[in-house]
Amino acid sequence: MAELRLDRLAGFAPRRDLPALLAKPRTLPALVTYRPKWEGGEYEGDDEPRFEALQLAMELGAEYVDIELKVADKFIKFMSGKKPENCKLIVSSHNYDNTPSAEELASLLAQIQATGADIVKIATTATEIVDVSRMFQILVHCQEKQVPIIGLVMNDRGFISRVLCPKFGGYLTFGSLEKGKESAPSQPTAADLINVYNIRQIGPDTKVFGIIGNPVGHSKSPILHNEAFRSVGLNAVYVPFLVDDLAKFLSTYSSPDFAGFSCTIPHKEAAVRCCDEVDPIARVISSSLLLLLHSLDC
Repeated sequence: MAELRLDRLAGFAPRRDLPALLAKPRTLPALVTYRPKWEGGEYEGDDEPRFEALQLAMELGAEYVDIELKVADKFIKFMSGKKPENCKLIVSSHNYDNTPSAEELASLLAQIQATGADIVKIATTATEIVDVSRMFQILVHCQEKQVPIIGLVMNDRGFISRVLCPKFGGYLTFGSLEKGKESAPSQPTAADLINVYNIRQIGPDTKVFGIIGNPVGHSKSPILHNEAFRSVGLNAVYVPFLVDDLAKFLSTYSSPDFAGFSCTIPHKEAAVRCCDEVDPIARVISSSLLLLLHSLDC
């Protein structure tokens, strides 16, 4: 699907531009978003003109429309029951400061569901990579309850949420058309999601490998390993893990879903201290490059 960020269009005029933007036939379903400044977008006007544009998008056949939790009830009242059956309403919440506790995320989920949302969207910000595990827990819970949810964690420490969301039941993820055109912090390109991470093949049984480091975004390891996985038909994905506290990371991501990690600076020495068994050579040099968490059936 393609997201149309109306708030980022210079000189946007709804009745002039939306019929052209949503003209059929379309090769992809359309998600229409008109994000206000107070929720991380660019729109600075009143709500009513924005609501009118979103309702017009529905009438013109947009398959999805996004509205913020803060004004969801107001927007639904504005629509007066006129939402087309073939249009799904995404009610979203964005936290640009942190990732709340699991209990707070569950409460937020319930608030969004109470609006009558067809799809829940929760986006938070990672202060450390272990924050992402709480979002994964929410995704799994929603999958079990058959609640459609988009759950993502922003910035570099939350990057894995954007790649691994289909493994844990996320409805969709976002990718920019090109680097430098991101609509959220540390958003990958659609090309990288498809070609590097093979995201269309990621599912519940996909094993997760990756490189642990700080910094780690420059590493070419995901390109190398994911191509190797693809070539031998291994249901696995290799991602970058931006880690501050290695012991805390390994304790948090200890399930069999996470099968093993490469380790680079500054965590090589700490990796030796975290291992139950250490290769004699690694012990002598007090440094480890490879951590195997669980046996892998291939």
